[in-house]
Amino acid sequence: MPAELKERSYWRDSVAPAEIARNSLPARAEVAVIGAGITGLCAALALARRGISVAVLETHTIGWGASSRNGGMVLTGLKLGADTLIARYGVEQAQRLYQASVASVDLVAHLVEREGIDCHFTRCGHLALASKPAHYQYYIRSAELLERQFSAPVHLVPRSQLRDEIGSEAYFGALVDEASGGIHPARYVAGLARAAASAGATLHEQACVERVTRQGLRWRVETARGALDAGEILVASSGYTGPVVPALQRKLLPIGSYIIATEPLSAEQAREISPRARMMYDSRHFLHYFRLTPDRRLLFGGRARFVPETQATIRESAAVLRQGMLTVYPQLQSVRVAYAWGGTLDFTYDTMPHLGQVDGCHYALGYAGHGVALASLLGTEFGESLGTAAMGSSPFAQLPFPGAPLGIYQGKSGFLKLAALWYRLLDWIA
Repeated sequence: MPAELKERSYWRDSVAPAEIARNSLPARAEVAVIGAGITGLCAALALARRGISVAVLETHTIGWGASSRNGGMVLTGLKLGADTLIARYGVEQAQRLYQASVASVDLVAHLVEREGIDCHFTRCGHLALASKPAHYQYYIRSAELLERQFSAPVHLVPRSQLRDEIGSEAYFGALVDEASGGIHPARYVAGLARAAASAGATLHEQACVERVTRQGLRWRVETARGALDAGEILVASSGYTGPVVPALQRKLLPIGSYIIATEPLSAEQAREISPRARMMYDSRHFLHYFRLTPDRRLLFGGRARFVPETQATIRESAAVLRQGMLTVYPQLQSVRVAYAWGGTLDFTYDTMPHLGQVDGCHYALGYAGHGVALASLLGTEFGESLGTAAMGSSPFAQLPFPGAPLGIYQGKSGFLKLAALWYRLLDWIA
């Protein structure tokens, strides 16, 4: 009898949760951070190392959201391509944004080493796979632009040489960036939590923030576990941002992403499907992303559904993703899928990360699937610059932050279904 499919994150299932003392809420803190994911924990760590009192308030448990449910890819670049960055922001600003993305990967490596976090971080590079011949032609142009304008160490892999990179006939070439890496995200989050707590931050689980109100120059923050007085607030809840700061919630598009993980593969199978154990993703709008885990499972994810996860969408998406996996790797037909889970990403309407303030609250979010590296960067930048002359100097703090076109999105799933249809159409015609 086949083993039961586990409808929960493989990452969280394969690591002991961060052991955080259940402290009472402090009466006061200089900074209250909403959300104990990568952004919030990096911000808390940087603030606490400066001697600033900080309380991290988490609705569920440490790393409950996308921070420990993602693909564990630590990627250079942004969701937008180099050509779009330059067209939208100009060469100089595009260069600053791209270099910040490279610095974000270096920062993850630095944090892992400095804090002694055992999370299987490796600089394995990433492989962007062309799903159509025209997409490889786009990669050829992109590689030239990345090398010329951004000094990016990328290289192309034509279809005739793809077997050196991936055991699949499904693609038409690829672009490789050796600077990217992979990580066990739940171990990374647990390590950041321990480091922040050791530095003096207080972390509070089951402390859903229900209301924030301005009282003079300070804030009253009401949570499910009581209230505290704070000088500053950082909203670091990404795709799980609720109505506490409605002006911010309206600027975010919460998109569901789903992942399956197989049973462990043999060493021979693992070498065949991914000879260099890179992070991999394809060029479609409704993309697939995949990699080997440290124990040789194939982790395979994608936008099987746009809507945030439920038990029903996880089961439906598991079937869709398994079919997608077999399209890429038909040789895995007999391999069992052991895990399936979902999570919610935070897309903005310009598909860019943002760091700034709205209605007096600070925020750092909008990672669009690049959150392991960029959340580490923006959280750290906030923590290191708050109250200094460097505040606001990040290139992500200098971008216009648009809301929904014509204000049409108000948190309704119907809008997400229309968006999904639109992206499927783009994949068909591209």
